[in-house]
Amino acid sequence: MKVKVFLIDMLYFLVGSIIYSVAIITLLSPNKISPGGVTGVATILNYLFSLPLGTVVFILNIPLLALGFFGFGKEFIIKTAVAIVVASVTLDLCQVLLPKIHLDLILAAVFGGGLMGLGISLVMLRGSTTGGVDIVAKFINRKYPYLSVGKIMLFIDALVVTVAAFVYKNTSSALYSVISLYSSSKIMDLMLYGADKGKIVYIISDKTQDIVSQILTVVNRGVTIIDVVGGYLGEKRKMIMCTVRRNEVHAVYKSATNADNNAFIVVAEAGEIFGTGFKK
Repeated sequence: MKVKVFLIDMLYFLVGSIIYSVAIITLLSPNKISPGGVTGVATILNYLFSLPLGTVVFILNIPLLALGFFGFGKEFIIKTAVAIVVASVTLDLCQVLLPKIHLDLILAAVFGGGLMGLGISLVMLRGSTTGGVDIVAKFINRKYPYLSVGKIMLFIDALVVTVAAFVYKNTSSALYSVISLYSSSKIMDLMLYGADKGKIVYIISDKTQDIVSQILTVVNRGVTIIDVVGGYLGEKRKMIMCTVRRNEVHAVYKSATNADNNAFIVVAEAGEIFGTGFKK
C-alpha cells in the first residue's frame, strides 16, 4: 500500500512540476513576469547571470528545508524535498527543450499564472508544497500569530515582484506579475477547494418556523436551528442555518423576507461542502 501511495505521489509531483515548469519557462520568464517566491528570485538570478533556473531553485530551497526540518513534521518535509527535486529537474529540462513564447503580456500573465497555479495545486493535493516561501511564512506565523500565512506570503511575493521590476527596468512588469499571481491563486482555489463553493445563510427572526417552512418548500434545502443569545439585551432567540449553492441564495433570501421582512440575514462563504445534496 505504501508503494502505491508513493507512486501516486510521484505521478502528481511529476505532472504538477511539468505544468509548473512549462508556465515559468515558456510564458512568464520570457515575458519578464515574476512568479514571486523562491522561483521569482531564481528567475531574477537567471536573467542577470544566465544561471540554470531549476538548479538555482534547488540551491535556494536547501537552507529553507533545513529550517523546516526542525519545525514541521518529518513526512511533510520529506515530501516537500522530493517535490522540490522533481520541480528543479523539470525546470532545467524545460529550459533546454521548450521554446520561449513572446506574446501579449496580459495573455502571458493570465495563462502563465493559471498554469502555475494548476501545477502547484497538483503537488499540494498530495500533502506537499513546492517549498520556499510557505516554509518561511509558517515560521514567521509561529512567532507572530496575528499575521496570517497568506498575508506573509503575499508580502514576500510583493517584495520579489518589486525587485524584479527594478531588475527588468520595467515597472509595468510588476503589474503583470500581480495579474499572474491572482490568476494562479484563483486556479489553486478552484483545484483545492472545488468549483462548487457554496454559501451559508444565517437567519435570526421571531418567525423561525414560518421561514423554515418557506425554505423547505421553495428551496428544498435542509436547515439547522440553533439556540442563540443576544449580546446586548441577553434575549434568547432561534437562528436558522442553511447551506446552499450560490444560485440558491436569492431564493433563501426571498423565503426569509416573505415570512419576516425584518429578519436579520447574514450570507457567508463556504469553501467546500460535503454531505447529502453536495459532494460525497
